[in-house]
Amino acid sequence: MTGGGKIFESTAIKGVEFRSRVIRSSIGGRYAFYDGAVNPAWAHFERRFAEHGVGAIISATITVNDRRWSPLEYPKISQDRFIKPIREGVRAVQALGCRYILQLGDPGYHTQAGLFSEREDEMSSSSGFDFFFGYRSARSAMSIAEVEQAVDDFAQAARRVREAGCDGLEITASKGYLIHQFLNPAINRRTDRYGGSVEKRFQFLREIATAVRKSVGPDFLFGVRLSARDFNYTPLDLRWPPVLPLRHWWFGNDLPETLGYARQLKALGVDYLHISNGYGFPNPKENPGDGYPVREIGMFMNSIRHLSRKAAIRAALINSIPMPILRMIVGIGWRYEQGANLGDAATFRREVGLPVIANGGFQQRSFIEDALASGSCDLVSMARPLLANVDLLDQFRAGRDLPERPCTFCNRCTARTTIGPLGCYEPKRFGSQDEMERQILQWSAPGEA
Repeated sequence: MTGGGKIFESTAIKGVEFRSRVIRSSIGGRYAFYDGAVNPAWAHFERRFAEHGVGAIISATITVNDRRWSPLEYPKISQDRFIKPIREGVRAVQALGCRYILQLGDPGYHTQAGLFSEREDEMSSSSGFDFFFGYRSARSAMSIAEVEQAVDDFAQAARRVREAGCDGLEITASKGYLIHQFLNPAINRRTDRYGGSVEKRFQFLREIATAVRKSVGPDFLFGVRLSARDFNYTPLDLRWPPVLPLRHWWFGNDLPETLGYARQLKALGVDYLHISNGYGFPNPKENPGDGYPVREIGMFMNSIRHLSRKAAIRAALINSIPMPILRMIVGIGWRYEQGANLGDAATFRREVGLPVIANGGFQQRSFIEDALASGSCDLVSMARPLLANVDLLDQFRAGRDLPERPCTFCNRCTARTTIGPLGCYEPKRFGSQDEMERQILQWSAPGEA
C-alpha cells in the first residue's frame, strides 16, 4: 500500500481540519531560556515534525504556574510576555500546513527538578509521601485559596494560548500532574468541596474546564488528555499513607469513574478526549516499552540529589544496588504493547460520543490503519517513534509498514529529557556513537535539515 489509506485522510474537529490522522503527541525538552521563554531551538524542533506531514503537533506540557516549573529550561506560559515567542514558532508550523495545539498543565508535587528546593514544588491535593515522583520529601495539601488560584492560572494561560494564535489547547488531566492528583483517590484525601467522593474529586477539573471555556470562547478547540485507568501499583513505588478502600490506594480510578468524568467534560464544552493510561510520568501504561533505562534514571536522580533528603536517598539507592537487581526492580510492569491504550480509547469514543485521540505504542502502519478504519479512534498520537524517525509518514507513503530503523521503545529519550537535548539515545539504531550524537544535535540546530 502506498500513498492512500485512512492515515492520510483529513478530518476536522470543531472546524479545525487535520491534514492527516497521525499527530505528534506531547514531548518535552529543554527548549526555553532560563526564564521559561521558548527559544529558536524550540521553533526548529517543532517545525521539523511539521515538514513531514503530521496532522498536528501537541506541545510539551507547558506550565501555567510561574513558580512550579519542571524542569528548568522547559517552556512557560504563565505570563503575557511568553506569548510573542510562542506565536512566532506556531506561525512557522502553521505555514507548513500543520495544526498546533498547546498543552497546558501544572505538575504539582510531581515537579521533578528545580534551581533550589521550594515549597511550591510540593503542592498537591493532599499531604503525603511519594518516593518515586517529585523531588520534595513530602507533598502538602493546597489551601482553598491556592486551589482557586490554580484554576485562574489555567484560565489565564488558556487566554494566552488563543492570543498566541494556536489552533487549539489541551489540558492534561493525566501524567500524575496536579489535576490528576485531585482525580486520583489514593492521592486526594480531602474532605472539603474538592475531595471525599467521586464527584468532589472532579470539582477541580470541573472548575478549570468551565473557566478555560469561558476564557477562550465557544468557538476555540479545547481538548483534555485523560488517563482512562490509574494503575497506581505500577511503576513500583512507595506511597503513604494507604487509603481505604484499598483498591483506591492500589489501583485508583477505573473506567466507571473516568467515563463519568468524560461525560461531564463533554457537557462542559470539551471538544475531544486524548486517551492514555497510568498515573505519573513516566509510567508503563503511558510509555509502554521493554524494560526501563536504569542508567538514564540514575543520571537524572544524581542530578537532583542535592534538592532534598528523599532525592539524596533515591540517588544513593540507585548507585548502590547491583545493576541486575536494580533492572529487575525498576523494570516491574514495563513491557511493550502495540496500541496499549487503544481498547480504552474505543470505549470512550463509543460511550461518550466525543472525538478521541489514542496514544501509546503506535508505530506500524497497518495497525494504525486498522485502528482508524475500525472506528476505535479518530486520530492516533505518538512521540517516540517520530523522534526516532521524523519522516515516518513519508516512509508510510512510500509503502513501508514499519520504518527502516524503527523505534525500539527503550524509553532512553524519556529519561534523558531533563538532563540533555532531546533525541534518540538508542545505540542499537546507529552505526556509531558519532552518528547518534549528530542526530541528537540536529534536533536543536536551526538551519539543519
